Amino acid sequence: MKKYENYASALRSLRHAPEQDLTNEFVQSGVIDKFELQFELGWKLFKALLAYEGDPVSASGSPRDVLKTAFQYYDFVDETIWLRMLRDRNDSAHIYDVDKAMRLVDAIITDYIPEFERVNQGLLERYGTMLTK
Repeated sequence: MKKYENYASALRSLRHAPEQDLTNEFVQSGVIDKFELQFELGWKLFKALLAYEGDPVSASGSPRDVLKTAFQYYDFVDETIWLRMLRDRNDSAHIYDVDKAMRLVDAIITDYIPEFERVNQGLLERYGTMLTK
């Protein structure tokens, strides 16, 4: 499944964020950009999987609706973290302050990457080889 392959590929890149010089504003910007991409790939992957499951919310196109429904299907998804990610993704275009950028990078490293990893593992356990074909 191409959407899963894109999600997994982007996650392999984002995993390297903690190894970077996170005090560098340019690096911070890159980590935030990678997070935004990972989030987009994540909710769109949920949307595709909900369509596979036959859920009508997959036709809505709204990230919030897709995420709310995904929480009902996937017990390995942390609703609080994904809704915070949605808010942070929406706000990230308006981060002009170095301190706010660093707080977002910290959240990406400590909360969001582990959640992306948990979702990856949960989806592989649920769908298996269907995702990698």
